[in-house]
Amino acid sequence: MIRPAVPADERALRHLDRSTWSSLHSPAPPPPPDRPFNLDGVLVAELEDGIAGYVKLGPVLPIPANAHVLEIKGLTVSPAHRRRGVGKALMHAAIERAKVAGASRITLRVLSHNAPARDLYAACGFAVEGVLRDFFRLDGRSVDDVLMTLPLD
Repeated sequence: MIRPAVPADERALRHLDRSTWSSLHSPAPPPPPDRPFNLDGVLVAELEDGIAGYVKLGPVLPIPANAHVLEIKGLTVSPAHRRRGVGKALMHAAIERAKVAGASRITLRVLSHNAPARDLYAACGFAVEGVLRDFFRLDGRSVDDVLMTLPLD
């Protein structure tokens, strides 16, 4: 079942976020263990054994001129539930939520070396709109930042 996150999910989401962090997925440092997980815009995939993953959808910029565009700000699936359709289900739920909110476009950013994520996003209809070459230095190598978008209108 995919549903909005509730305060009781915070601890499990914080743990999932920390346990799945890697430089394949994020250029930011690992989240501190004591930092609360922000539940704004979060949808969770809850299975029989608990929370299997989440997607976070929110505004790109906090300005009215950009209010018609929403952004996937994070997607994580626990390793035990990967390659089982959880990520795709979360993405489809986020797309539906964006449509209901009146968005005309969804964007996301993905690291160029994260082929599984890029494949998932492409399978959900996202296309590469731009590439910031050598934008990050991760694990001693240059990594591009890829902007992908999905028009909703």
